[in-house]
Amino acid sequence: MNALAELYYNLQNSLCPRLRHLDGLPPLALRLYLVPVFWVAGTQKLAGIDSTIDWFGNDEWGLGLPAPELLAYLAAYTEVIGALLLLLGLATRWIALPLIVTMLVAIFAVHWDQGWAAIADSGSREIAVRLGTAKDILREHSNYSWLTEKGSFVILNNGIEFAVTYLVMLLSLLFTGGGRYVSVDYYLSRLYPNPAR
Repeated sequence: MNALAELYYNLQNSLCPRLRHLDGLPPLALRLYLVPVFWVAGTQKLAGIDSTIDWFGNDEWGLGLPAPELLAYLAAYTEVIGALLLLLGLATRWIALPLIVTMLVAIFAVHWDQGWAAIADSGSREIAVRLGTAKDILREHSNYSWLTEKGSFVILNNGIEFAVTYLVMLLSLLFTGGGRYVSVDYYLSRLYPNPAR
């Protein structure tokens, strides 16, 4: 067993130092993945800000949040500015915090009651029956091939899956920062080193 452990550590020790120079790529990938997510969400909120405010504040069909006008603008601008900062890798750790808050609100205020899955499990008998019935209706009364030309017809479950995924990605960026060689943060830290280090 010692020979196997020694082989394992020898391989790890020879490979890992070489990978160190590429350790900026994972934060870059996370940032670039999140940019369109937050840009689209924020710009859509701003484009329909009156509807967003109504949805944030309405107790019957909305979220029933207090101060809906303030929160709608805060959420929208956090997402838009956050997308731009993530794109540049500027103030990555700082913008991760308010984006984490928006994801927590989304998880608990919007998606929590629908469970985990974002898209309903079509393997479930109940979902399969509903999906099959909906497809039959669409085939009979519409141009089904046109409707599905850009993707399959699914039943949205709207669970917490995507919001939690984005939250985990943001938590990672909170701890790693924007990434070595691939972020404005990295070059600013080279120009203005932290005196506490």
